[in-house]
Amino acid sequence: MSKFFRLSFGFILFFLLPLSAIAQNYTVRGKIVDEKTNEVLAGVPVGVLEKTATGVFTNNNGEYKITLPKGNYSLIVRYVGYEDKKVKISLTKDIVENISLESSSIDLNEVVVSSRRADENIASVQTGVEKMSIQEINKLPVLFGERDLVKAIQLMPGVKSAGEGGTGFYVRGGSSDQNLVLLDNVGVYNASHLMGFFSAFNSDMVRDVTLYKGALPSQYGERLSSILDVQMRDGDNQDYHVNGGLGLISSKLNVEGPIKKGKSSFIVGARRTYADVIARAFGSEDIKNTTLYFYDLNMKLNFQLSDKDRLTFTAYTGQDKLGIADVVDTDWGNTVGTLKWNRTMSNKWNSSTALIYNRYSYNIAVDMNQDIHIASIINDYALKQEFTYLQSAASTWKLGVHSTYHDIAPGKLDIPLDKGVSRRLQNRYSWENGVFASNTLKATDRLEIMYGLRVSAFSVLGAGDFYNLNENHEVIDTVSYKSGEFVKTYLNLEPRFSTAYRLNNVSSIKAAYARTTQSMHLLSNSTFATPYDRWVSTSNNIKPQIADQFTLGYFRNFANNLFEFSAEVYYKDMRNQIDFKDNALTYGNDDVETELLFGKGRAYGIEFLFKKRVGRLSGWVGYTLSKSEKKIDGINNNEWYDAVQDRTHEISMVAMYNLNDKWTLSGAWIYYTGNAVTYPSGKYQVDGKEIVYYAERNGYRAPDYHRLDLGATCVLKKTKKFYSELAFSLYNAYGRENTYFIEFRTNDDDPSKSSAYQYSLFRFVPSISWNFRF
Repeated sequence: MSKFFRLSFGFILFFLLPLSAIAQNYTVRGKIVDEKTNEVLAGVPVGVLEKTATGVFTNNNGEYKITLPKGNYSLIVRYVGYEDKKVKISLTKDIVENISLESSSIDLNEVVVSSRRADENIASVQTGVEKMSIQEINKLPVLFGERDLVKAIQLMPGVKSAGEGGTGFYVRGGSSDQNLVLLDNVGVYNASHLMGFFSAFNSDMVRDVTLYKGALPSQYGERLSSILDVQMRDGDNQDYHVNGGLGLISSKLNVEGPIKKGKSSFIVGARRTYADVIARAFGSEDIKNTTLYFYDLNMKLNFQLSDKDRLTFTAYTGQDKLGIADVVDTDWGNTVGTLKWNRTMSNKWNSSTALIYNRYSYNIAVDMNQDIHIASIINDYALKQEFTYLQSAASTWKLGVHSTYHDIAPGKLDIPLDKGVSRRLQNRYSWENGVFASNTLKATDRLEIMYGLRVSAFSVLGAGDFYNLNENHEVIDTVSYKSGEFVKTYLNLEPRFSTAYRLNNVSSIKAAYARTTQSMHLLSNSTFATPYDRWVSTSNNIKPQIADQFTLGYFRNFANNLFEFSAEVYYKDMRNQIDFKDNALTYGNDDVETELLFGKGRAYGIEFLFKKRVGRLSGWVGYTLSKSEKKIDGINNNEWYDAVQDRTHEISMVAMYNLNDKWTLSGAWIYYTGNAVTYPSGKYQVDGKEIVYYAERNGYRAPDYHRLDLGATCVLKKTKKFYSELAFSLYNAYGRENTYFIEFRTNDDDPSKSSAYQYSLFRFVPSISWNFRF
């Protein structure tokens, strides 16, 4: 009965709206663009002067729609960094009104350009959303001269770095693989370079960055904890531009311009590190034999086919290379591409169709008289079809279907036959589908509701051998399936609900609930994730992970929206969580399920954020108090134990100060409790062999982590046609030796004892880069 009520609630609201009033309304729609570049502007608030409670934001394509009764109105557009604009319209029929905004005469170095209106934090129904502008990211201190949007997001409460030398990040107690990183709608399996020190994204190519960490909107799925949605720029369809940067170890160059002026555009970007080149030129013989670099290439083509049709093509490829001559050679990287067609079907209906290809691979070659080669590849082929329906000024629907075919080659291990080993693991195939519908309803001037349902289906496919396990996770039977045969299908309902109630003009409370599921899993039994960890899909033995998250928050603005404050408390209940048996072997075996154990998890905490958005001095202070635990039979005496990503306290303090027209200063201080880790509790001798004893899983703590980063930007030249700057930074300014990993070795003086040795990566890391555009 309760399921029937939840499914029926949205449709009842749909049909009970006053249809007669809807029939008498007319719609004004259009795009908002930059007057100079003609590039679309997302997140621009469009209000109606005569109806103060009526307004919308432009979507990622810069489009807006407002439905009003017949009459004369004035649209008002206020967007930070642009002049205010008022447009008079007469609604006697449905009309199209495109709006171009002129850049403000205010020096852009003195403001933070934000893709949000001033009171969006209290007005938006969505909880747990973090948005950062590229201008804001560009002012933060950098590592090795590279501006990094992923590291910038990690400065927000509830988001935690996986640590130096670790890929990924943690969100609200989830593991790194429970975050889906999207680049123009395409999932990126490994969103970092050089073991996590750089983001996979060239910030000069990015337009918008949004992190969803609370109740996910229904159009998002496939991961348990968060969605990081990165949208690339379209490129200027009026004039040609070049921008780039030269740093100590990396450089980048981006070119954009019109293909056909006013109708189509392109933007292309390239980036590469060259530390290895410098090392070979000036280093020792050992360094000269070392290869260490990454590169990435971005491209986007944008075609305005008609007033109603827009076609875009996005492509990205990135590769890392790490090797020592005649010893080891490794590489890993992503290649993604998407072809997207946006169509305005009518004044009420919009359509978005995307064809997607995604590939992630790594290769390891060892040449120490062994000639060992290890490789793994993931190929995804996907279709996304989404619709937006503007039912009325107070009600907007989103509907769609996502379909992805996964082809995973989990590993190929080749050793010459004279060594006796040559093995290829079975490919695993699966088909992942999701159907969703959601409605955003402005019930009253104070109350807004967003509710929806996502239905996910994950089908395990042949060909291959699949194993039946007993209660001890041992193989008792093997069943073979032909190509395309369905092995097992998992069906899950994922309800989503969010509500925001405005207490007054400066504050609101929000509550949300969401169920999410995940069927792609990353197996990593090291302290931190690496690019070589193994991805596996849900199988007949590995079930989809399921999470139910509850969120409650209070939001308040001060001093005419100059300051904002938020406090959010969350609780996440997780099922079908995965961990390893003691001494598990995850690579080189087809029946990897025999090394895994399954159970439940929970994560809960409270997040505080106090932020100053604009002015000469801007920045924020964030604090998170949290807990993340697992309970899995066969581990830790079947009792709750801390997850690897559990950190009790996390603090971030960020400040950006515009000293004058030339200089901008910045600083960021970070502190967090050390990760939960498993250290040996003792050792003993058996038949002359030393055995290390581990008392409990993740029963110890790594040392606490903290560091201070400083940055400064000096404008060298600024005209309408040319801009250049020098960016200085000092990473880890007071030289804290933070723990990279701790090794336990037999004490040289007393073999009966073991000693702990701490390894650190970076102390003081200064950098300088020159950035330009014309």
